[in-house]
Order: sequence, then C-alpha cells, then structure tokens
Amino acid sequence: MRTKSTKKNTINIITLGCSKNIYDSEVLMGQLKANNKNVVHEKEGNIVIVNTCGFIENAKEESVTTILEQIKKKEKGLIDKVYVTGCLSERYKSDLIKEIPEVDQYFGTSDLPNLLKVLEADYRHELVGERVLTTPKHYAYLKISEGCDRPCSFCAIPLMRGKHRSKPIEKLVIQAKELAKNGVKELILIAQDLTYYGLDLYKERRLASLLENLVKVDGIRWIRLHYAFPSGFPLNVLKVIRENEKICNYLDIPLQHISDNVLKSMRRGTNMSKTNDLIKTIREQIPNISLRTTLIVGYPGETEKDFEILKNWVRSSKFERLGCFTYSHEENTHAYHLIDDVPEMIKQDRVNQIMEIQSELSWQLNQKCIGKKYNCLIDRKDGDFYIARTFMDSPDVDNEVHIDGTKNYLKTGSFKIIKIIDATDHDLIGIPSS
Repeated sequence: MRTKSTKKNTINIITLGCSKNIYDSEVLMGQLKANNKNVVHEKEGNIVIVNTCGFIENAKEESVTTILEQIKKKEKGLIDKVYVTGCLSERYKSDLIKEIPEVDQYFGTSDLPNLLKVLEADYRHELVGERVLTTPKHYAYLKISEGCDRPCSFCAIPLMRGKHRSKPIEKLVIQAKELAKNGVKELILIAQDLTYYGLDLYKERRLASLLENLVKVDGIRWIRLHYAFPSGFPLNVLKVIRENEKICNYLDIPLQHISDNVLKSMRRGTNMSKTNDLIKTIREQIPNISLRTTLIVGYPGETEKDFEILKNWVRSSKFERLGCFTYSHEENTHAYHLIDDVPEMIKQDRVNQIMEIQSELSWQLNQKCIGKKYNCLIDRKDGDFYIARTFMDSPDVDNEVHIDGTKNYLKTGSFKIIKIIDATDHDLIGIPSS
C-alpha cells in the first residue's frame, strides 16, 4: 500500500531550460512564499512542480525524463503530488495528459493564477518585483517582455509564449530597485527579443529609454543585455551603452546563420550584407564590446557551400563568445514543412567544426588579456579556486576567471580588480591586483 511522505507542505520547484524559465520559477516561488507556503528549489518536497522546456528535441526529452522520474517517486510514496508547467506543457498539454496521466495536473506558461489556486494560494497582484532568487544573490535575471512576434521559420517560441508583450518601464524599475535592495549588483536583461521592447506599449522601440531608467537604480553596478534580435536593431541603444559605465560592453545577438539562402528560408528579415554592416557599426561605436552570438547548423537545405560560407564568416568575424546548435525539426513551425535533409551525423560534425574554429579564436583573444587588469565580479568558490567574471562574460554560458583561493581571500558577490597572468582557450587565470 502506498504510504504518505513525511515531509508535508513543502513545494519543490524543478526548473529546466533557459534563464526565462528560471525567472518564471522565481516569480512562482515569490507568490508561494507570500502565501506562507514552504517552497524550495530543486531540493526535497512532498509536492513537486516541474517547470519544463519545449524549445528543441533535447530539451523536450530532458523535460519528459524529469517528469517520469518524479512520477516514479510518487508511485514509491516519496512524494504526494506532481504538477507540470512551462513550455512543454503549454505546447503538448493534450498529448502529455494521454501519455503521462499520472501527473496530477498540467499548466501552461500563462496559467500561474490557476496553478496557485490548486496549491491553495492566491495570486498577489501587488508583488511587483518580489521573487525568490535561485541565482547567487549578487546577480539576477530581469525579464523585460514575454512572447515574440518574429516569424522565424525554425522557432516554436510563439507557440509556447504567445505574442510579444512588453512590461512597462516603471514596473521594471520597481523590480530593479527591489532586487538591488536585496543585494543584487548585476541585472541580466532577458526576453525572447530585447530589441522589440516597447513597440506594443509605446508604439516605438524603447530599450534605450528603459536602460536610461535602470542605470539610475542605486546599488546596481552592472547591466547586461541578452537576446537582441538583429533585424530592426535600435541603434540608439549603442549610445546609451557607450555613455553609461553601468551597462556592460556586452551584447548577446543571436544571428543563427550568415548564408543568404539559409537566412531567407529562416525568415530572419536580414542578409549577410546587412548583418555585417550591423556588426561593423556596433564595433565602431563601442570599440571594446564583447559580442556573443548563437548559430544553427543543419537547417533544411543547408548545403556544403552554405556551411563553408558560415565557417569563413566565423573566422573573419571573430566573435568574443559563440555557441552553436544543431537544427531541431519542430512541429507546427514554418520550417517543419521543409525536408529535414541534413543527416544528424553531419549536423553534429558541423557543430564540432564551428566550435573548433571558435575555440582557436577564443584562445587568441584570451592570450591578449594576459597582463591586463579587469574589474571582476566574484561569483563563487569552487574547491581551491574563486570563480569570477569580467564584463565580457555572462554566467553559465561564457568564460570564467580562476583565482587561487589558497593564497587569496575574496568575498563572493564583491567586485575586485584582477590581473590576468595566464589563459586557456575558454578561461582566464588571475591574481588580485594591489
């Protein structure tokens, strides 16, 4: 006979996927805490909520595996309830109900009030900016909008997150002040598309205005920009970045590809010439900017010629940071009507080739850092080393600075001038500068 677990009324949130899901989990936890619920993140609890990702095939598989693991625990009596929310649940709710009926209830990406109701909690509209951070307390993600209006052929985000919806500047400033009051020093701005910000609310792109307001928040030392769409990029943002020390000279601008044939099929609204002009303009206006981009290889119809164009462009563009992924054939996207004609083995080989090029470029760029001094944010202690970041690096996805913790004492969450004494292809080694 199934026995009840001994840990009652503890809600455990398991977060899968990107930083936007982390933000959503933190908001959920903040609501639950305000309702006097005992809530933890990826620890132990008798009630489990899996916040899923449904972006690409690997992410979907991880989400399903995690759900099944929690169901097994439920069957063994280790937990009492399993709820599923997030992108996978939004996109495949009816299928999931049929395939995994043991889940107590499924919720979509905009079902937070209903999820809270099931947990016997009330949605608190007044909790603007109040979250339970799952990141180290000195940095936090700030989601400035939800959804996306872009027509990219390969992307299922609009199916899961809906149309673009900007959050008002005044509410985002309140959130930033609340985070700063609780010790956050670095804000990482996220959205499906940062550069579209404001078009729905203000009838014009207002990312520059938002930044001008956020830099006024006391306590915030760094502001970092993630996921800036290249088409329609608001160039007035560059002036704001250049003139405000708080805004890191860092820009994550996912370009996906460079071959005109592939870009056209991807429905990206740009081409090689326009993309190169944009990169040139950004680098001219902010000479020491660190550019991060993301690429997709193996898109339907990507030929060897297209791939050679991409490789040569990666070599010549010399991005400071770069990630590369294989194309995932997603149902109900425009590209799903195309033949997924690049074999998986070739897709993976193309990823490896791109990352080999980037690894060499990264080594060359890192060698140039030796002897220089950088203001670094101390993220954590890992074994005998402190792990820090320069303005060029975002947590989890970029390079790190390693500092010998047996010879130095540094305070986590503090800023420290670090002199770089050595470098590998992806990390820097430094010592505190006197």
